Amino acid sequence: MKRRAFLAAGATGTLAATAGCTSLFGSSGSSAPVHHPGNLETSFHPNKPLPEDDDPADGYPPAREDPPGERSVDPSTFPTTSTNGETIRLAPIEVTRYWHRRGEARFVDARGRKFYEEAHVYGAVNSPAQEGSTGGGIDGWDEAGRVVCYCGCPHHLSSIRASALQQAGFSDVYVIDEGFGPWARNGYAMGGTTFEDPQEAVIEGEVAASYAGEYAWASHDPSGQQEAAPIREDGSFELAFKFYDLGPDAPIRVSTPAFEVTKPLADVTATVLTG
Repeated sequence: MKRRAFLAAGATGTLAATAGCTSLFGSSGSSAPVHHPGNLETSFHPNKPLPEDDDPADGYPPAREDPPGERSVDPSTFPTTSTNGETIRLAPIEVTRYWHRRGEARFVDARGRKFYEEAHVYGAVNSPAQEGSTGGGIDGWDEAGRVVCYCGCPHHLSSIRASALQQAGFSDVYVIDEGFGPWARNGYAMGGTTFEDPQEAVIEGEVAASYAGEYAWASHDPSGQQEAAPIREDGSFELAFKFYDLGPDAPIRVSTPAFEVTKPLADVTATVLTG
């Protein structure tokens, strides 16, 4: 397996970036707490002139003065992925943007709170994926309504969160196929603080091939930054761990079905982890 060290982007001390999720949720069917501008002390602003969001807890973007005209969308044509026993529909980013501009979907940011605070889809709530999650709805949301999850992986964490919503009874759930990165790069509607790009560390490892299809996780537990990736058919895995404000000595916990280790960031990117 070819090694790739983390990208320092010229930094020698602090490394900046984006990552995954915090473990906030209970068992299947429970309601998951969410973060949003209405219950966070962080001061958010839009990346361009946008209408004010009067109900930041509902996951809907505020009504636009210039919504696009109605067009036909056939979700049965979307590609799918299997996560935690659920079939997850991967919606093209331009379809999800169409739904966003028309206010026809709730949006869920499946990354950790730190990433949500930096930049998120305008109107979205933050409801992170959970390591080992088997369920978790969002209290007060219509289970029959359309929900779009997203992350930066481009769709590992969001698929995990979407599977949890489906297991909790939500029936019209999608994931942005391309992830949040292209949304941000294209300057689509966002809220946030700095809108800075994250750094990325590539973490590789190997377990027995019998674990294929299960997940490996990388976590900085003090800050709640996390990432996940499925284990391949040969037992190998590759985690594109995005993060903010972590130095090379930051402790990273790598968890798999076969082993769990905690090592400095610089160490987990320097070798193939085997337990």
